[in-house]
Order: sequence, then structure tokens, then C-alpha cells
Amino acid sequence: MTETNVHAAPPPNLYTARVDSVRHFTDKLFGFTCERPAALRFRSGEFVMIGLMNGERPLLRAYSIASPSWDDQLAFYSIKAPNGPLTSRLQNIRPGDEILLGRKPTGTLVLDALTPGRRLFLLSTGTGVAPFASLIREPETYARYEQVFLTHTCRTQPELEYSREIVSAACKDPLVGEEATRQLRYITSLTRGDHALEGRITALIQNGALFDALQANPFDPAYDRIMICGGAPMLQDLKQIAVAAGFVEGANHEPGTFVIERAFAG
Repeated sequence: MTETNVHAAPPPNLYTARVDSVRHFTDKLFGFTCERPAALRFRSGEFVMIGLMNGERPLLRAYSIASPSWDDQLAFYSIKAPNGPLTSRLQNIRPGDEILLGRKPTGTLVLDALTPGRRLFLLSTGTGVAPFASLIREPETYARYEQVFLTHTCRTQPELEYSREIVSAACKDPLVGEEATRQLRYITSLTRGDHALEGRITALIQNGALFDALQANPFDPAYDRIMICGGAPMLQDLKQIAVAAGFVEGANHEPGTFVIERAFAG
């Protein structure tokens, strides 16, 4: 048992879950899976509070669930913040350790927060790709949209490894593999390194390079729907671009033509 294990009894509003696997992608990024409590229900794209006990109190942070709603395991993707109260400890978890899980997943990066459309754009930077790892393995995504475009922008090449793996897994998935292979388009870009597509996602949208790379028409609110997840500056910049193009922000209680995850907006 490692020092990150839960020793004190967790509050009644939290589950404990055993860590099944841990994968370190870079010195700043890691992913892990854990058992799914039998009573935990969520919609693909939602986030949940996860964490560890800190003395007698839980230390929690919102994390997007990177596995689909039907999966028996829960998957997460995280940065390693050396001075982060939680991630500085969470990055040291090992299989067999226990973590804490909130009992009430929530969030706006869900299909129900969007009105019907033909094309779905999933725009992400860094670990913001995690909720889309869930959605590209969700059968309803392909039932609702003819085309699904996943973009992932990072600084350096190794940081793209996670999204490459989740797209490959989706295309091989027994449940959605045929649909993902046919309907999912995946494009990557880098801000600090040589790559086929270079620059911030905002610039690539504004100068048309993203649509040229996808061989697709620019955004049209008449039939396009957009989900956005990443750092706070990126969220605000892409929100401005979407609104200027005629898109209307949606929510669970009032679906629209684009959504951002406000829990991570800062």
C-alpha cells in the first residue's frame, strides 16, 4: 500500500474506488482507470469530483470522465502539477490504491445540451480532450451526427499520444468501431513544434487552415454543433468566435448550438 491510499473514512457523499491501472504519457501528463461503483450513473461527457483524503478531510478536484457511460471502468486524464495540492499526490497513485469519487457527476459537455445538427465539432487543447474520449465511444454521438470532428491542440508531439490512442481505440471498439471509422475525423495541431498543422486552434479557425486540413466547410450554425474544452483563455476565445459566427451557447436546461465546460473556465 502506498502513501496515497485513503486511510481516514471518507464522507458519506463520496465513493471509494480501487485504481486498476496507471499510465504516464509524459513527465507532465498521466492517465488512470479505476473501478466503477455499481450505483454511479453519468452521461458521456460529464465530469465528477475525484480526490484523496488529506488528513481528516477530502481533497477534491473536478475531472472529466474519459470513459463512456456504458463502460464498466472509469478513466481519467490529468496533468501533473508539481505544486498542485491534489495532482502532486494523485500522480503517484498505483494499481490497488484507492481514490475518492463524487456521487453526482454533472457538466454541460453532453449531447442533450445541444440542439439537433449534422456535424459535431469537438475542439480541445491539452487534457481538455478527456470528455471527448468519452463522447467518441458513445453510440448516441454517431446516431445524432453524420460527421464528428475531433481536434486536439498541444504544445509538443508527445502530448498528442493520448488522443491518438483514444481515437485508435474508438475505431476498434466493438460497439462503435464501424461508426467511428466512417464518421469520425481527427486532426491535431502543435503550438511549439514542427507539425502538419501549427498554431493555436483559434488562429487555425480564423485563417481557415483547420477547415482546409479537414476538407470541410467553415462553421455554419444552421447545421453545425460545437463542444469546447481546454484552458480558460482558449474557452473564452473560442466562445467569442462561436458567438460571432451566430452560435448560441447551450445548457442542460436550454440546449443551444455550442457548449463549453464552465467548471473548467476559471
